[in-house]
Amino acid sequence: MNKLLISALGLLVLSGTASQAEDKLPLRELPGIADRDYWVPGEVNAEGKLEALQAVVGSEGVPFAGSQEKPIEIALIYPSADTSDFWARNFLAMTKRLEELGIKYNTTEFASRQIEHSLQSTYANQVLQDGDIYDYVIFGPSELAIQADNIDKLAGADGFRTYVWAFHTPMKDLVNQPDVWFDFSSAAGALVMCDYMLDRLGSGITMAMNRGIPGITDNQRSGDFKDCVMEKGDWTVAYEHYGEYQREGGFEGTSLILQAYPEATIIHNANTAMAMGSVEAQVSVGKEKEIFSTGWGGTGLELDAIRRGELDATPMRMGDDVGAATAEAIKADLEDRAGELPLVFLGRITVAHDQMAAEQLDALQQEAFRFSGVGALER
Repeated sequence: MNKLLISALGLLVLSGTASQAEDKLPLRELPGIADRDYWVPGEVNAEGKLEALQAVVGSEGVPFAGSQEKPIEIALIYPSADTSDFWARNFLAMTKRLEELGIKYNTTEFASRQIEHSLQSTYANQVLQDGDIYDYVIFGPSELAIQADNIDKLAGADGFRTYVWAFHTPMKDLVNQPDVWFDFSSAAGALVMCDYMLDRLGSGITMAMNRGIPGITDNQRSGDFKDCVMEKGDWTVAYEHYGEYQREGGFEGTSLILQAYPEATIIHNANTAMAMGSVEAQVSVGKEKEIFSTGWGGTGLELDAIRRGELDATPMRMGDDVGAATAEAIKADLEDRAGELPLVFLGRITVAHDQMAAEQLDALQQEAFRFSGVGALER
């Protein structure tokens, strides 16, 4: 059941790529993010715990072994009223996985937009005040540093477990760590993509990049990828354009690259919007078959572009993994197996590419959205 308090509005086991990427996650953070302030998954996860939970999440659910006198109570404080469907999809994935596991539940949602930091603080205080109601609190911070005190207070409260969604770099100065952090790692995706590109295209390549906005996400998606292919494959970067994650930025950057840097045979795009703008620019001048283009995330738009022969490859997130993993964490806690859980869960990432048969792409898409559904989400 869902008590909506406020609304401001695998099939593939991934050939081991996700666990391989976790083994190679850099034990450092990137410029602008202090090493002293954040942990990364490779530093905090006990060996094998992440891979074990990934395997469980990618398999059919095994029913809850215990019994319930009453449904568990779950509070969700998250920016689900924002544009992104990440929150809605993972809510669906969590609830449907709980039903698959045979766990009875009620949910209370405290919705906001991404920019409503003070509203989230109000919600956190309300949940703390009513803490005896809840068994589990899921917090999707509007921004990690701004909500640090609220995360600390929720994690330190007695009576309920606290899980964090959409971040995977635990802050070192927290007095109380949440029980599990759930997210996808752009750094892991960059390394999965690097290995794929080197295996397929070899060394000595010249590429250009449509980067997003300077910051940790682009530093990982673009910076870690660039460092990897340059170091392992002796690649050269002819030009880096900051397209601000916008379709127009991808179009403008690609148009410039095609005109001024013809030696670049690969164009890296740091998100879906820029990838769509990039292939549009290539198609407009008939160059889509001459350039190897990449996207990020494996969205439906990207997969359709791969099917049309306009996009060549993308690191694809198994989008429902975060919600499904949260349900499995609840089950483990109810069965007194919380000690088996990693501190940081990373959803699986694999590469979708143009050498896959249509049925392979369909199967990958079905796996990624096996709970929330393929296609646009009605909200």
